Amino acid sequence: MADRYAAYRRLRFDRPAEGVLRVSMINANNPRNAADAEMHSELAEVWHTIDKDREVGAVILRGSEQAFSAGAEFAMIEKIVGDIEFRMQAWKEARDIVYNVINCGKPIVAAMNGPAVGAGLAAAMVCDVTIAAKNARIIDGHTRLGVAAGDHSVIIWPLLVGMAKAKYYLLTCEALTGEEAERIGLVSLCVPDDQLEAKSIEVAAKLAGGARTAITFTKYALNNWLRMMGPNFDTSLALEFMGWDTADAKEGLASFKEKRKPRFPKKSPV
Repeated sequence: MADRYAAYRRLRFDRPAEGVLRVSMINANNPRNAADAEMHSELAEVWHTIDKDREVGAVILRGSEQAFSAGAEFAMIEKIVGDIEFRMQAWKEARDIVYNVINCGKPIVAAMNGPAVGAGLAAAMVCDVTIAAKNARIIDGHTRLGVAAGDHSVIIWPLLVGMAKAKYYLLTCEALTGEEAERIGLVSLCVPDDQLEAKSIEVAAKLAGGARTAITFTKYALNNWLRMMGPNFDTSLALEFMGWDTADAKEGLASFKEKRKPRFPKKSPV
């Protein structure tokens, strides 16, 4: 693997087909493959590195064998809640994860299996082709944690599924299977669990073998739909990170750690 990828510790790289770079999000210290602060930072930065790699014609983003991404580790969330400087750093990285995927010139295929939550889901949902296994469980869990849905959903869910479905799933945090996500248009394809790897390689190899300049230009033009939603995204992300300092967020985190239903305050400050 080229030296340009040697510094990444939470992302692993291989080339399963000609012109295809596969990026695997792996947190070996967490059986749920939850993102720690290091993975969060790397997931923001890696798209700049990939964009400069002229050997890459297409990218696959995947998780571990057990989970695509199970959200952020509790330790990272606690630091966001308790440390304002770290919160600002995480806010910038969350913004960069979304915008850097959108602006990366390479076509990117997301291959989602198992739980798909948090920063990994944010990157996946703005990929160019999204493939979900039937066992995938796609969840935007922000309001369950007591903060606004911010890290990617406002920029793309209404465009993909319409406002009615977007509001339902983002406000309730109800999980979507891979099949249901495909049915409502949230993902490009749904495949049986044992076909996810092969299908993602097939699609990425087809993109890598195509007219690379034409594909890059087409991606750029299509993503202007997302860039137009940039102010909406920026607002949602700012509101999310503002919310980490509220009683709702503290109760949401506590309820997850204690494995119980949250008891959010009944009086809203706004």
